[in-house]
Amino acid sequence: MEFMRILLSILVLIFHGNTGVLSEAGVLVLDYYKEACPLVEEIVRRNVEIAVLRDPRMAASLLRLHFHDCFVMGCDASILLDTFGDMISEKQAGPNLNSVRGFGVIDNIKHLVEEACPYTVSCADILAIVARDAVVLVQISINSLHELATTAI
Repeated sequence: MEFMRILLSILVLIFHGNTGVLSEAGVLVLDYYKEACPLVEEIVRRNVEIAVLRDPRMAASLLRLHFHDCFVMGCDASILLDTFGDMISEKQAGPNLNSVRGFGVIDNIKHLVEEACPYTVSCADILAIVARDAVVLVQISINSLHELATTAI
């Protein structure tokens, strides 16, 4: 058990802050999608903005969706899978049922990304980019409100 904890700590230290994707050689590549799918960042950013403008709580929901995906067995987009036969999916599991939301936003983004770059961007990467952009969008909003408040005084 102690060995696994040490191994996990080493892996976290190695990969912390790396936003790349594994290359054919099995090495993470920073900005992988800049060449493989240059529109993915714009597609995600624009659709996260639209979703959050429609429902400001959606930013937190999208971050929470990513958290729940990563919490169980790692960030593998398994939270997006539907129940099949007798196997209950994470999406319909007790703790997530009627609790996690934002699946429609993700499905829309996945569809648009797949149209732009078929078979290129993983669902797990889409979830991570969506969560990042949702947090950035809220930070920008908070900074704008702070500027308005300080200039009004």
